[in-house]
Amino acid sequence: MAAPVRGGYANPEALVAAAVEDRSPRALARLISLVEDGSPWLREIARLLAPLAGSAQVIGVTGAPGVGKSTSTSALVSALRAQGRRVGVLAVDPSSPFTGGALLGDRVRMTAHTTDPDVYIRSLASRGHLGGLSWATPQALRVLDAAGYDVVLVETVGVGQAEVDIASLADTTLVLLAPGMGDGIQAAKAGILEIADVLVVNKADRPGADDTYRDLTNMVRLSGLTGYGGRNAAVAGDGRWVPTVVRTVAAAGTGVTEVVDAVAAHRAWLEASGELTRRRARRAADEIEQIALAGLRARFGETRGSRHLGALADEVVAGRLDPWTAADDLIAALTGSPEPDR
Repeated sequence: MAAPVRGGYANPEALVAAAVEDRSPRALARLISLVEDGSPWLREIARLLAPLAGSAQVIGVTGAPGVGKSTSTSALVSALRAQGRRVGVLAVDPSSPFTGGALLGDRVRMTAHTTDPDVYIRSLASRGHLGGLSWATPQALRVLDAAGYDVVLVETVGVGQAEVDIASLADTTLVLLAPGMGDGIQAAKAGILEIADVLVVNKADRPGADDTYRDLTNMVRLSGLTGYGGRNAAVAGDGRWVPTVVRTVAAAGTGVTEVVDAVAAHRAWLEASGELTRRRARRAADEIEQIALAGLRARFGETRGSRHLGALADEVVAGRLDPWTAADDLIAALTGSPEPDR
């Protein structure tokens, strides 16, 4: 029987070669689509890409809806291209409630780069995944990394107070805020100081920008760190990175150079402190865990696990089992391991 053909490519090797060696945008798009769709080729694609990835700088761009993430991402692409760097963009869009696809709102604001062969922009549908990213984002990131992009910008869905997955995926996380979208207390409550490596006050030409900047710098001070501000990125006395606060007007390109400088300073600190290796190890561990859990869920659906769960639930309702013991029984049934001693 003839080998299956996916998007015009007879096997994963041909597809990966076209995307990586020939730098074919069509092949790259096909690879990411196969990743999103959970193709049967996915395992082989991952095996082929693994030795090719690991050199791209990953920058996360996050913030609430309306702060200018897409405009800022486009401005960052321009600044990075001016340095001669190849740039990939993964823009996670909300999913359409009807088709499940990305709404493509992010790409509409990046049309200035559509004819640049060294810029690749791809929208990914969140497909209901919480945390501001999509399930396929780590795998799509590896595709762009292996394809030789120097920098990959990952723009999240507009996130709220608990949606901070980007911090575990990116080497450097930019958190964008805008005047009139909350005071310093709101900033602290949102947890942005915990995930932000660079804090960007966008739309800094609007009333209230100075207040927002002051609130953020005060929040940094209250966290026990010093050395914040603009180009003066610094490291605290105990070696921790100090979140840098920068003002921008992304639509006009103002302040973008300062953001790029802050990202470069953070990259230097990551490498000097060893934090880059630690972050990437945590990223790999998270990805392995997600894949393993997805595999267990699939196995649960394919085996008697669902029936076993129903029986265990009846036992818990009747008071003959507690939920922890029932969970142990279910894990043992799914993994084939012996049940723990009671």
